[in-house]
Amino acid sequence: MLFWHVPAPNEALLITGSKRRGTEAPFRIVTGRGVFVLPIFRKASTLSLALRVSEIIEDCVTVQGIRLNVQAVAAFKVGDDQASIANAARRFLTEQDQMEELVGRVLSGHLRSIVGALTVEEIIRERDRLAQEVTEGSHSEMEKLGLILDAMQIQEIADGSGYIDNIAAPYSAAVASQARIAAAKSDQEAFEREQQAAALKAQYERDTAIKHAGFQAEVEAYRRTTVADAEAKAARIQADAQAYTRQATAEGEAQAVRAQAEASAYAERTTAEANAEANAKRAESLREGNQELIAANHLVEVLPAIVEAASRGLTGANVTVLNGASGVNEVLAGLITQGASILDTARRSLSTPLAPSEDGPARADPAARSIAPS
Repeated sequence: MLFWHVPAPNEALLITGSKRRGTEAPFRIVTGRGVFVLPIFRKASTLSLALRVSEIIEDCVTVQGIRLNVQAVAAFKVGDDQASIANAARRFLTEQDQMEELVGRVLSGHLRSIVGALTVEEIIRERDRLAQEVTEGSHSEMEKLGLILDAMQIQEIADGSGYIDNIAAPYSAAVASQARIAAAKSDQEAFEREQQAAALKAQYERDTAIKHAGFQAEVEAYRRTTVADAEAKAARIQADAQAYTRQATAEGEAQAVRAQAEASAYAERTTAEANAEANAKRAESLREGNQELIAANHLVEVLPAIVEAASRGLTGANVTVLNGASGVNEVLAGLITQGASILDTARRSLSTPLAPSEDGPARADPAARSIAPS
């Protein structure tokens, strides 16, 4: 409605034109609700209760005579109570945009006075103390203005003489020295760790090489043992073969000697028997004048030489026995069979009757008689 006024949450509505009694403000203050304002007879104005910020930059001199440039920021507002709103309305209603500048001047004065009672070291170390003292020192003045200082912060402290830098130099040097020491210590620790790592690596490589060499030695020893075992086994086999060969050769030679002895003995017996029988037959033939017997007698006479020649041939021969004892027996049987065949032939020749001669009884051959025993 045209005559109904409602202030914002951060505003105070000031209504003038009504009669106020006693010591109360000459205007009515309304906050947080609407009110009817009679036109022509009443006038409504608004005062901002919002938060405001004032920046302070002030040259101050410490108790040591060191000039400092201090920068601060202050947050303030009009108080919410009726007295603060009335005080602020009387002073700033038509010049509300000048609040920041006026508050800055008030706080700057208190800042200079408080800094003049402190040293540079105290100001640097105790910034909160400086802000608190400024707030407390300006409280009465701010209250008269209807304002409340919510917060104040010292943002920066600088000096043109380099005093602060000189104060910080020893600490900076100490910090730098500690940093260098820490860096050197870190480098030393890193170097020691690298050395330890290198030593561990070298030890690992050495252990690996030793294990590898041991493994290679075991492999080589096993190979040599295997080769030696194989060579020994081959030597044993070769020795057994040579021994078996020598044994077989010796047995063959022994069997050949026995066969030769038996053949010689048999030849001697056969020769003796043939000689005896031939002598008997020869004598009988000579008495009867049988020419065939004379030829047989000659055959019998040369039979020992034949047998002896066969025996000598056997003696000089390199007899190889293929079937062991049976082979020797076969050779001996062959000799005996040959001798027996010769003897049988001689016997049949001697036992064959003489055919009668055309001139009369058979007569002995003079050539045959010439070989008869005298």
